[in-house]
Formats: sequence, C-alpha cells, structure tokens
Amino acid sequence: MSFCVLDSSLALSWALPAESDVGMNVLEDILAGGALVPVLWPLEVANVLLMAERRRRISLAERSQALAWFAVLPIEIDHETPQRAWADISALAERHRLTVYDAAYLELAARHGLPLATLDQELSVAGRAAGLVVLI
Repeated sequence: MSFCVLDSSLALSWALPAESDVGMNVLEDILAGGALVPVLWPLEVANVLLMAERRRRISLAERSQALAWFAVLPIEIDHETPQRAWADISALAERHRLTVYDAAYLELAARHGLPLATLDQELSVAGRAAGLVVLI
C-alpha cells in the first residue's frame, strides 16, 4: 500500500532549484511508505526537467541526476488511468474545472482512498471538495 498519490508539482519541487522545500516531510513519508501515480507522471516529470534544462534552470548533469533519482523512488505507476480517462477522469475534470491531467491524480486518490500530495492550488481545492486529505 502506498502512503499517498503524488502529483508531479510536488515531486518536481524536490529537484528544481528555487522551488519550495515545503514538501520535504512528504518526501520522507514517501521514502518510507511509497507513492502511487497515474501513468502520465513519468512523462510529466521528464518533460518538466527537460524544459528546465532547455531554459538553463538546470544543467544536463542535474537533469540526468534527477531522472535517475526519480527512477529509484518507491513509486508505483497505476496502469488503469488511461481506461478511466474517457468517463471518470473527464467527468471529474469538468466538475472541478481541472485539466484532465490534474483530474487523473484526483481520480486515483479517490479510487484508492489515499491522501493527495500536491502543490497545485486548483488540484488542492478540488481534492478537498471531493473529501480527500490533501497534503501540503
């Protein structure tokens, strides 16, 4: 069982300079208990790190190090997410005025009864409105 559903916004705050360190306690809990993420999570994380390198926020070495670090975190990928995109996730996106990407995290946390760990304000509001525990 995982400790929480981990949004990319929080995960990336651990790897990018000048980001908040507010989520370090969540990282410690994830290291101890694991996290669950939708199938799109690795793509989001890898893309943001690539864009950060292209914009010279981080170096190639820093990006490579971050990718290697994320790859060994105790994170389980939920492969059911794509099947739920057409109905459940899209409905949540509409109801809470979220992107479908963000609604995937909301749906996953609700489906598994797990806290949602995010720095995304809109996703936090939607998570609380849906009755979830929101970390951060």
